[in-house]
Amino acid sequence: MIRERELDLHAMVEHFFRHRFSTDNVLITEAVNRMLRAGGKRIRPRFTLLGAQAAGGDPESQLPLAAYMELIHVATLIHDDVVDEAQTRRGVNATNVDFGNRISVLAGDYLFAWIFRNVTAHYPHPVPNILAQTLADITDGEVLQLRSLADLETTMDAYRETVGKKTASLFAASAEVGAIMGGGSPQIVAAVRSFARHYGVAFQMLDDLLDVTSTEADLGKPVANDLRERKMTLPLLEALQRGGRQLRTEVERCFSDGKDPQAGARLIAQMQACGAFDAARATIEQESRQALDCLAPLDNGPAKASFAAFAKALTGH
Repeated sequence: MIRERELDLHAMVEHFFRHRFSTDNVLITEAVNRMLRAGGKRIRPRFTLLGAQAAGGDPESQLPLAAYMELIHVATLIHDDVVDEAQTRRGVNATNVDFGNRISVLAGDYLFAWIFRNVTAHYPHPVPNILAQTLADITDGEVLQLRSLADLETTMDAYRETVGKKTASLFAASAEVGAIMGGGSPQIVAAVRSFARHYGVAFQMLDDLLDVTSTEADLGKPVANDLRERKMTLPLLEALQRGGRQLRTEVERCFSDGKDPQAGARLIAQMQACGAFDAARATIEQESRQALDCLAPLDNGPAKASFAAFAKALTGH
C-alpha cells in the first residue's frame, strides 16, 4: 500500500511535467523538456509532496511547488554540464552538446528566473526566502568543489560542507517547503528538513561511490568521471586515509597525467584493496541511520514510511 502511494506521487509529478509545464520561451522550454524526458528519479519533488503529506496536507495541491524544486535541479544540471564539459546526462546527450554552451547557460538562467517569478507570486514567506538561500548554497557548494579540485589535503569536514551545500540543501528545501505549505508544525517542518538534509548527504556520498564501482549503463554517464575531473570524493578521501604513500603517489599520477587511460583503473583497484569502498559504505550507512532518526516526530503513516524507504534504499535495505 505504501509503495503504491509512492508510485502515485511519482506519477503525479510526471503528469504535471507532460501536461502543465511550459515557459514563455519556446527554445528554452524544448531544452528543458528534453532533459525531463530523459528521465530521473524525481526525488526532490516527491520529497515536497511527502513533506506536505507528513504535515497533514494534500500533496496534490503542492504539485506546482514540487515541480519548481525539480526544475531548480534541472537548471543546476544544465549549468553543471557546461562547467564540466559533459557529453552525456541520463543516458542522452547533455544539453550543451545539442544546444551549445551559450543556449545552455541562458536556459539555466532563464529557468531560475522563471521559477522565482512564479514562487514569489504564489507562495508566502518563508518559501521564496528558502529557495533563494538554497540557490545561494548550491552555488557556494559548486565553488567549494572547484576550489578543492586535486587538493589532496581536503578534509572530511570540508567535503561534508561541500556536499551539504551542493546537493543536500536542495533535498532539505524540497521537503521543508512541502511541510510548510502542508500546514506542518515547526517540529514537523524541522524533522522533515533534517531528514532530507542527511538523506542528501548520503545520496551524494553514494553517487561518489558508484562513480568508481558501477557501470556507465547503470549511471547514465561515464564511470570514473570524478577522477578525470580530479574531484575530492568520499571514496578517494577514505583511500587517502588508508592507502599510504603508494596510493597517494598513484592519485598524484592519475591527476597529473590525463593521457594514461590505465591510471584511473589502477587507482580504483588500489582504492578497493585498501578498504576505501567498504569504509565509504559504512559512512553512507551511518548517514542514512541519522536520517531515519530524524523521522521520530512524524506520525506513523504513508509519508513517514516512504521517507524511510528512500533512506533505506541508499544502503540496499
